[in-house]
Amino acid sequence: MSINYCSEDVSVPKIKKRKISGWIKETIISEGKTPGEISFIFCSDNFLLEVNKQYLNHDYFTDIITFDYVENNVISGDIFISCDRVKENAKEFNAEFLNELSRIIIHGVLHLCGYKDKSKKDKFLMTQKEDFYLNVLSNC
Repeated sequence: MSINYCSEDVSVPKIKKRKISGWIKETIISEGKTPGEISFIFCSDNFLLEVNKQYLNHDYFTDIITFDYVENNVISGDIFISCDRVKENAKEFNAEFLNELSRIIIHGVLHLCGYKDKSKKDKFLMTQKEDFYLNVLSNC
């Protein structure tokens, strides 16, 4: 298993990489999957907007885009996260930046584990899973 943290046009946020990586691995195993290689790419709104346009034909800002490379239950992928959107979300939801960032990180991991968020029912389940694993993180 390998978890990489890199950036495009912003600095990598000051997170406890070893703790976050262990939490991600534990989450994947709890979901009955095998950890593979995951890269988190931190970037700006503008960078992620270009990724969104180029690969998904969407012309709007988003906080996260997950590229799924999962094979045979081995969880692998690239997860792009807009630090600008995370900051805005944190303000909107009256949350600390690092707490919101943790939510976005686990959201991407849960997508790789097969969870969706398009329907109301799927969003509800995704939020329940996020809350559960955020609680696990807070107890690490």
